[in-house]
Amino acid sequence: MGGGRTVAAAEFAELLRELKDRSGLSYGTLAKRLHMSTSTLHRYCNGDAVPTDYAPVERLARLCKASPQELVELHRRWVLADAGRGKKASGPAAEQGSGPAAEEGSGPAAEEEPTAAGDSAVVTDVTPDGVPAPPVGGRRRRAVLAGIAVLAVVGAVVLGVQLSGGGGERGDGAASSVQGKGAGGATPSGSAPASASPSVTPSASASPSASGTPSPSPSAAGQERPGAAVEDSSGTPPLTVGIRPHAWESPCDQRYLIDREPGRVSPPPVEQDAPAWVAAHGAVPSGKQFLELTVQGTGEETVVVDGLKVRMVQKRSPLAWNDYAMGYPGVGCGAGVPTRYFTVALDAARPAVVPEAGHADFPFKVSESDPEVYYINADASAYDVSWTLELSWSSGTRHGTLLLDDEGRPFRTSGNNGRPAYEFPLGGSAWQRAGSSPAP
Repeated sequence: MGGGRTVAAAEFAELLRELKDRSGLSYGTLAKRLHMSTSTLHRYCNGDAVPTDYAPVERLARLCKASPQELVELHRRWVLADAGRGKKASGPAAEQGSGPAAEEGSGPAAEEEPTAAGDSAVVTDVTPDGVPAPPVGGRRRRAVLAGIAVLAVVGAVVLGVQLSGGGGERGDGAASSVQGKGAGGATPSGSAPASASPSVTPSASASPSASGTPSPSPSAAGQERPGAAVEDSSGTPPLTVGIRPHAWESPCDQRYLIDREPGRVSPPPVEQDAPAWVAAHGAVPSGKQFLELTVQGTGEETVVVDGLKVRMVQKRSPLAWNDYAMGYPGVGCGAGVPTRYFTVALDAARPAVVPEAGHADFPFKVSESDPEVYYINADASAYDVSWTLELSWSSGTRHGTLLLDDEGRPFRTSGNNGRPAYEFPLGGSAWQRAGSSPAP
């Protein structure tokens, strides 16, 4: 930003540097884990650029073990720095083509991207094809809202949840569906046929109770299920997809939001027991959701998996619930990056399935004897998001899609900025506030 650097941007960068230095991690290590270039991270920490989206900032803060109070303060500073873009000191015209816009997208699409949790009282409308409608007023409206959020960033989040019915989904429609490409439709064994409705409607079964707690998932008894099919040719699709909506990349990275006090929450489960634990507590993945998709052909013919698309069902203000960690404090965790690894930024205006750096992208080939396993790491920090996936396939002259969801209802992932965080000490008997456990 050069000579046009604002005081707010400098204060934002100062806190980023403090978190980075305290972590002991190098710029290169952090950049790799954040899926961005080292030079971009340098500019953020030096105050030469302000990210257009809060999601990478929140991920950086969590990697650096920021406290809940620091997360709230960092978001406040980002809102101020982001709102100050139009107040920079005048400089060369070329300056408008550099900085975060050049790194993370520019043009009209970037202007329409949501502004994260500080703007959380504003819920983005979603059109039938899953694309959020552009906000009214653009940057001008964002700047006004940002000023309000500075005074009451946490209060705005709670108000947004109240206005949206406690983060609940509407139960005024039929089962969640994705429009098919033709009249024909078939269903793999054990699946109900998906409707070819032109709209995407939240499932009635996904509606939470009056208290805002989601109904228990029908998939609690099992961790894997086949996807529902929508295809443009008759007959059974030549492939199946097993879905594990509560796979864990690492217990240390897995968290859940629950609308209960610590005394009413059971100890953390092991990964294989997570679906039943989630259903029993009405839990929602917090900050991220890690999916495992096992794709396999049903016959000798080769099937081409052409791609995966994200379909947005609804965006709301993040849930104002307590945040519970699945890892035990002081117990080391580690996980290697799987071969087929993809990320989804749910806070983006148009979320997309993106391969991990250095990993292959679609299409892939599968058969009965040669299955594929895909891992989807979907993160959210600014919204409570309901979403589905649509897998497209082809085999010879046939082609179609599979709707991937959580037993007929959308996946649901919510941001957790500033939420009360709890952890369960190893060998302990009760949940404690994060950071209060003595060092091992």
